[in-house]
Amino acid sequence: MTDLDLLVLGGGTAGLVSAVIAGGLGARVALIERDRTGGECLWTGCVPSKALIEAADLAHRMRRADRVGLTPVEPDIDLTGVMAHVRAAQEAIAPHDAPERVRAAGAEVITDEAVFVGPRRVRLASDGREVTARCVLVATGSQPQLPPVPGLAAAGPLTSDTIWDLQVLPPRLLVLGGGPVGCELGQAFARLGSAVTLVERAPRLLPREDPEVGQLITDRLRDEGVDVRTGTQVTEVAAADPWRVRLTGDQPGAVGFDRILVAGGRRPRTAELGLGAAGVAVTDQGAVRVDSRMRTTAPGVYAAGDVTGVLPFTHVAAHQAGTATLNALFWLPSHVRYLPMPYVIFTDPEVARVGLRAAQARHRWGDRAIITRLDLTEVDWRWPPDVPIGWAQLVADPRGRSVGATVVALRRG
Repeated sequence: MTDLDLLVLGGGTAGLVSAVIAGGLGARVALIERDRTGGECLWTGCVPSKALIEAADLAHRMRRADRVGLTPVEPDIDLTGVMAHVRAAQEAIAPHDAPERVRAAGAEVITDEAVFVGPRRVRLASDGREVTARCVLVATGSQPQLPPVPGLAAAGPLTSDTIWDLQVLPPRLLVLGGGPVGCELGQAFARLGSAVTLVERAPRLLPREDPEVGQLITDRLRDEGVDVRTGTQVTEVAAADPWRVRLTGDQPGAVGFDRILVAGGRRPRTAELGLGAAGVAVTDQGAVRVDSRMRTTAPGVYAAGDVTGVLPFTHVAAHQAGTATLNALFWLPSHVRYLPMPYVIFTDPEVARVGLRAAQARHRWGDRAIITRLDLTEVDWRWPPDVPIGWAQLVADPRGRSVGATVVALRRG
C-alpha cells in the first residue's frame, strides 16, 4: 500500500482523532490497530473505572442511608453483575470509537501489527506487506509497568488493564500505588466489600497534589476501612498460604492478600515498533521525543498521546493528535500548549485541578502569591454536616491574575 498522505499507528484516542480529522479533510489515510479501537479510555481507563465507581458509590450510600433518615441496607454484591454493568457502559460508548465511524470519515482501518522498516515505512505482521506514507503518526499508547519486586510476578498481579476481567470480589485486595488510579480503584473495591490495603512509597497519597489534598483523601479512605500505608514500600512478595508481602518504611510489617493490584506507573508502548529504523528517538523511559508541534526526530513522523510520556489524559491526547495531524498534512506552525490543563481525580471527595498548585505558586513568587480559599463546610448546602467535604481554592500571581484552581468536593448523584 503506497501513496498514503497519513498513516496512523494505534487506535486509541489520539489515533482515532487523527484518522477522523484527516479522513474528513479528504486525505488518504489508514489507521493500523493491533487489537480493538477505543484504546485505554474505553477499555481499561475512563469508562470502566467510572462505571465501577458508580456501583461502588451506590453500595456505600446504601450502607449509610441512616445519615438521611432512611434504613441502611447491606447490599448483596455480586462482582459478576457489577462487571456486567461495566461492560454495558463500554458497549454504549464503543460505537463512537468503532472502525465503522473511522471508515465513515474516509479513513481505512487495518487490524494488524506494524513495525517500522525505514523512514515512513512499516511492515504488517500478518502478511509482510509494506505500507508507506508521506507522514506517519505514532499513537500506540502505554501499558502498565510492574515494579521489580521479588516474587511479584508469581502472585499473578492485576493491573489497571486486567482488573476488569475479575468476576469474584477479592476478600483482601492489596493495592500498590497511591496515585489517582490506586486511590480510585482502592476506594471502589473497599466500598464493594474487599478489605483493601493501599501502599504508597511517597510520604502521602496523591503526591502530585498539595499535601492537604492527600491528607483529606487518606482520612476519608481510613474512615471507610482502608488500611492506608504511606512512606512504605513492598520489598518482597512471599509465596505462602496465604500470600503475604513484606513492607518496609514508615509502616512496616507483613500483610496478607488474596489478589494484588499494581496501580503504579505505565510505560510508553514503543519497544516493538522498530523506531530506530525510522530514525525516531526515545527518552530513557521509552517515550517518543516530540517538540511542541508533535514532530519526532524523524522527518515526517509525528507522535501523540500516552506514547509521548506527556500528561497521560484523554483530552491531552486528543489535543496533541489534532495539532499533529494538521501540522503533518498542511505543514502548519501549530503548537501544543499544556497549561492550564484541567483534570479530575474521581475519588470521593473528588479532586479537580487546573494550573498551578498553591505550593507551586509560593515556590515561584513566595509571599507575593495570592491564595484564596473557601472551606465548603461554610456553604449552606453541605450535608451531612459531620462528613469532611473539602474546599475551593484559587491561586493568583502577584498581579492578581488567576493561574490555578483546586476544588475538593463530595460527589453529588
